[in-house]
Amino acid sequence: MLLLFDIDGTLLLKAADDHRDAIHAAIHRVYHVSDPTQATVSTAGRTDPWIARSILLQLGVSTERVDDGMHEFKRVAVEEYRRRCRPDLSAHLSPGIRDVLDELRDRPGVVLSLVTGNLERIARVKLDRAGIGEFFGGEHGGFGSDDEDRAALPPIARLRAGSDGVPYPREDTVVLGDTPHDIACARADGVRCVAVTTGPFRRDDLSDADAVVSSARELLAAL
Repeated sequence: MLLLFDIDGTLLLKAADDHRDAIHAAIHRVYHVSDPTQATVSTAGRTDPWIARSILLQLGVSTERVDDGMHEFKRVAVEEYRRRCRPDLSAHLSPGIRDVLDELRDRPGVVLSLVTGNLERIARVKLDRAGIGEFFGGEHGGFGSDDEDRAALPPIARLRAGSDGVPYPREDTVVLGDTPHDIACARADGVRCVAVTTGPFRRDDLSDADAVVSSARELLAAL
């Protein structure tokens, strides 16, 4: 079974402030927007490039300018995050998640991976500094650096987890996340989803998932 974990709100809780500030700083540096915080964008469950594009378009930057600067934005965002991120994020681990990951890693036939809107290098730094990077192999996952559209990420992750160019089977793949966008990306790829209410959304908001749980500790039973 391929398990595709979201990061913010699922593996880590309330650890996104430095990430948000890094995105804003990168927008300022690359696109010369004086105050990116003037835009109002709902970021939960979105990819970093989608967030940046939405902010920029709302503040009057043309699509052409956004496209021209996107590669540099991604590079600078990683640079800003590395500089801003606290050295120890372990206090932000979702309660019980390390025990869950330990047990899942030891189960035969289980592959731990990621589907996250974070740029990959930001995701790796974040997980390493939280002390759980060891659970997620560097060759697997789907990230905001792969595609702005979160719905495109599960197929990318399945392909990377497969063998000989054959994607990991849909019927053996589960997305685990905390937002309706996690559920939507799972549905777009025809895979199952377990939602957890540790992020900003409540059970009713996540009712389209195959299962909804209230804590990381309940994930094992749901799976």
